[in-house]
Amino acid sequence: MKNSALLIFTRNPEIGKVKTRLAKSIGDENALTVYNDLLLHTRNATQNINCDKFVFYDRTVLKEDLWSDLAYQKKLQSEGDLGQRMQNAFDSLFDLGYKYCIIVGSDLFELTEIIIENAFEKLNSNDAVIGPAEDGGYYLLGLKNKNNDVFKNKKWGTETVFKATIKDLENSKVAILQTLNDIDTFDDLIRSSYDCTKLEL
Repeated sequence: MKNSALLIFTRNPEIGKVKTRLAKSIGDENALTVYNDLLLHTRNATQNINCDKFVFYDRTVLKEDLWSDLAYQKKLQSEGDLGQRMQNAFDSLFDLGYKYCIIVGSDLFELTEIIIENAFEKLNSNDAVIGPAEDGGYYLLGLKNKNNDVFKNKKWGTETVFKATIKDLENSKVAILQTLNDIDTFDDLIRSSYDCTKLEL
């Protein structure tokens, strides 16, 4: 067991269940294609990071998928809203003895190994690290102590999440990373590096 843990929150890649806002513009099948590519990108960006890695599935833990059992430990997200599920995931790993925990989603083609490694480095001298998303949320959150406040009383999925989280951390030393574009809408997808020609539009 290492001192650092990376939590990756994913949705099970099922048609009609993922990227529903994006699907309104490009259809369920194309949205599933994009999400599978996002999962693959997230796997590639995280697989060589020197930490223990945990994939938290939203519905069912999959045994045979792109997340190798040799590199990733697999868990199921708890019940509740996104905040409750993230809090329970963080708490479970802190209870195992991890000193530094960082969570990322699976919604960014801009996420890189360097960004995550830099976030772990910043936790050495900060209480928290956060990566803001262009839509007002965040794509990465790192803590080195339990902090339930950051997961409560949030309007998840809205432009208020990052600012509300920063307010909860006002008495902590916080490192803020570069702002990135996560993929929720067709406009987000167009502005990303994704090759849309592979879709049936």
